[in-house]
Amino acid sequence: MAEKRVWLFKDGNASMRNLLGGKGANLAEMTNLGLPVPPGLTITTETCMDYINHGNKMPQGLMDEVKAALKDVETQAGKKFGDAENPLLVSVRSGARLSMPGMMETILNLGLNDQTVEAMIKLTNNPRFCYDSYRRFLTMFGSVAWEIDRQKFEDYLDKIKDEKGYKSDTELSAEDWKSLIEPYNALIKKETGKEFPQNPYIQLEEAIEAVFRSWNIPRAVAYREHYKIDHN
Repeated sequence: MAEKRVWLFKDGNASMRNLLGGKGANLAEMTNLGLPVPPGLTITTETCMDYINHGNKMPQGLMDEVKAALKDVETQAGKKFGDAENPLLVSVRSGARLSMPGMMETILNLGLNDQTVEAMIKLTNNPRFCYDSYRRFLTMFGSVAWEIDRQKFEDYLDKIKDEKGYKSDTELSAEDWKSLIEPYNALIKKETGKEFPQNPYIQLEEAIEAVFRSWNIPRAVAYREHYKIDHN
């Protein structure tokens, strides 16, 4: 068995910055201090370099380890990823040994799909918030994971605002936000030839890869060069 690649927050600590990145190590430390940190897991910095050094290929068995750790997170949260009644939503965020604020990518609200968004509406009694969150997730997933120009999503939003005479996003109703979901899905299909994945585990794998890849996006490389940070 290779080195441990996936660490639960509760199993790490602040001294593990090189392995867990600054964010992962600090979340672990706060968890162990008993602060109210949502449960989560961290994939090691070495795993990211492994992905990059092998031509952007997911290390074998990594997703099995992620799924196993996620089961623990589900137990702690009292929710299940992809569940039709009480879904767990997760964020995939970046971290590095040295802070690189805003340089890498993030995808929020993974686990939202046509089914779980309805469950979220029942749980929150706030359809406007839930449909807005779903269309934001579609935008983030499409632009970050599948590299669709973000402006193409924004154009649909601008069109609705023009048609209805709205000045700001806060004026959109639940139905307005909901009406964006179908065109966003169609845009993803048109641009990539692929359907947006309703399966949350496929969403998760694609998002992890997108964050790994973002280590080498131009702004991140330029930031490291400017601050003389090692590219490894």
